[in-house]
Amino acid sequence: MTVYFIGAGPGAADLITLRGARILERCTVCLYAGSLVPAELLDLLPPEAEVIDTARMPLTEILSALARAHAAGHTVARLHSGDLAVYSALTEQLRGLDELGIRYELVPGVPAFSAAAASLGRELTVPGVGQSLLITRVSTLSTDMPPGEDLASLAASGVTLALHLAAHRTEQIVADLAPHYGGDCPTATVAFASRSDERIVRCRLDELPDRLAAEGITRTAVIFVGRVVEADGQPDAVDSYLYSHARIAKLRGRADV
Repeated sequence: MTVYFIGAGPGAADLITLRGARILERCTVCLYAGSLVPAELLDLLPPEAEVIDTARMPLTEILSALARAHAAGHTVARLHSGDLAVYSALTEQLRGLDELGIRYELVPGVPAFSAAAASLGRELTVPGVGQSLLITRVSTLSTDMPPGEDLASLAASGVTLALHLAAHRTEQIVADLAPHYGGDCPTATVAFASRSDERIVRCRLDELPDRLAAEGITRTAVIFVGRVVEADGQPDAVDSYLYSHARIAKLRGRADV
């Protein structure tokens, strides 16, 4: 049988992919990431499915549960929040299943930064303003950043940043970024993107610590930093070539369109 690792999306139950939902409908065992996963998604499982909350389970117990379900011939879902590609603690599980010789398949989900951008009503790549997005985080006691990936070093590029798992370190964010982006650089923070308790805070970079503290935002947030956050007010913003007269003329094979 197969273990399906499924990205549940950023919070709203209807943001799971169609593929993910269809696989859940036939899984008879589901290990899910506790309160990080919408409870409504568990309703997609067959009525007889065994449901296991892994929020307080160490890796060894999770792997043992997956192995038992697999040995019993079940189709197994391992339901993660967000998307599997970023900050999902997936690698260790895949390594364990490889060692056990258990087959698995990855089903991507809607990432948190994408849902947050939708909540802001913003495109994150705007011609003339910014064409790159750097997804990163800050060092913590539990997970340090590798050499060269500290926030101050990454900030030297000046590209738009999407900061995950960092809302509790706003003083550090300002100290590391202000020399490169300027204290007046626009930021937008989306906490609990797509959920009923979603909150949005827009402010200058140097206002970020006070504004997030006032809102009590310390987790489950994406912080965008960069001029693209307020692209409409940037003098360098231009329309995409996709809509240009030159492109349309070329497609139509005429120079006088």
